[in-house]
Formats: sequence, structure tokens, C-alpha cells
Amino acid sequence: MTDLAPDSADAIAARLRETGYLCDDALATVTFLSLRMQRPLLLEGEPGTGKTALAEAIAQTLGLPLVRLQCYEGIDATQALYDWDFPRQILHLRALEAAGRETDVEEAEKSLYDERFLLARPVLAALQQSPAVLLVDEVDRADDEFEAFLLEVLSTYQVSIPELGTVAATTPPVVVLTSNRTRELHDALKRRCLYHWIDHPGLEREVQIVRSRAPEVSEALTRQVVGVVQQLRGLDLQKPPGVAETLDWARALAHLGSTTLDLEASARTLGALVKYREDALKVQQALDQLLRP
Repeated sequence: MTDLAPDSADAIAARLRETGYLCDDALATVTFLSLRMQRPLLLEGEPGTGKTALAEAIAQTLGLPLVRLQCYEGIDATQALYDWDFPRQILHLRALEAAGRETDVEEAEKSLYDERFLLARPVLAALQQSPAVLLVDEVDRADDEFEAFLLEVLSTYQVSIPELGTVAATTPPVVVLTSNRTRELHDALKRRCLYHWIDHPGLEREVQIVRSRAPEVSEALTRQVVGVVQQLRGLDLQKPPGVAETLDWARALAHLGSTTLDLEASARTLGALVKYREDALKVQQALDQLLRP
């Protein structure tokens, strides 16, 4: 992978900027080191701070396929690795019977576990397609057992399929893990990775992000929206608005033809900014103070 990576942190920042992803020096540096050292990159932070978007931008920057594993409570190795296409296996057996071929039981059973019947899940797909970018999204939602499985795979970049043998990546995939820190990850997994906490961007950087991603929104409206969102994040909200919500709100206002942020426009578009009724009430009260003439 090192031959595909830019030769400096500044270069990776510039390449990411071309995709519309703006990062600070610290994030550009840890991304560069992850690529050069071929180490997984673990990103933690509040929802909406651009963790998943970074993996997507890296894949676009390097011209590699993005393979995404979305974690959830109860996920196990089967959902991450592979399964067998049972309906096709049954059809295969029926085809053998219909053809009248005299096949012994052992040979028929062996033919069922041919690679053509293998359904590759994200981790196996990333190893097979490598070089690729493997995004393990919201790993904190999985359990300890799944973490241990990930650690084993990330240590060797290979998996064993009893019926077929070992599948190893010729080139280790670029691995990005994200966590919203709903629980603490184990030290063993963290030690395997390079780590970075992504904060909400400052005002100027968020303005740049919105201007880059939503150029149809005027600079004046962008600055108003971002300035208000930055203040709203200081409220005690269940889900403070992330950059994604800032973009949605700015675009919603632009679609309604708003050139400035006022109480009427903000009330009509609040659903683009907050997702909980309790948050909406708090935000509306705050907006009454921030936007009242």
C-alpha cells in the first residue's frame, strides 16, 4: 500500500481536500502514518464528526474499492467473514441427480463447497479484493467476542475457511475502524491501531467544509448557520448536531430560498438539524434568543 500513499501528510491532506474532505494537520498526519506503516486507523468521536466520511475519502483518494462492515449488537464472525449459498448448493445437488451422474457421497459433498458457492462477507471480501479500504463502522456496537475476532484478522490479514483453506491478502487492506464510544474498546485492539479522536471542527473549518460540500449555499448564510450550530452544540442535547446536520440545515434553508437565517426559516427547517423532540424544544428556545431582532 505504501506505493499508493502520498509521500507526506501535507500531500494526503491536499488529496483529501480534492474529494471535499477537509482535515486538520493532526488528522492528516495520523492518516498518512496509517497508510505508510500499514496499521489500522481507529477513529473515535461524536456522531457526525466525519469518521466514516474519512474512510470514504481515503478510498476515493487512493482509487481503491471501499468495503464496509457495519457493526451492530449481536454481530458475529459469520456476518463478517463468509457464508455458503445454500439455495445454489441444493440446485447443484438436484442438477447432479437429474444428470444421472454416478457420484459418490464424498465427491458430491466436496463439490458443494466449491468457491463458486461461497458468499464473501465484508472482511473476506476486503482480503480477496485487496488492495482495498475496509471500513469497520461503529465497532463499539459489537461485543467483546467480535472484537477478539477482529484483532486476530487484523494481526494476520488472513482467514481460514475449513472447506477451502486459508485466504490471505496479498497486500494488507487499508483498515479504518470507527467508534462513537458508547463503550470502551479493549486495549489489545487499540494497541493494534493508530488512534485519533475527531472533534467537531472549529468555526472556520466548518465554514470551509460547508462551502466545499454545499457550494450552492451563500457564504453569508453558511457563516450564520455554522455560527449558530457551534453555539447549539454547547446545549445539553441528546444528539448535538454534527457536520452532517449542519450541511443538511444549510441545504434545506437554501432550497427554501432563504438568504439569511431568521426565526421563521429556522423553525420550518429544524427537522434537518435535530432528531429528538426534546432537543427540538431546547434548540427552538435557544434560537428564539439567538435570532430575535
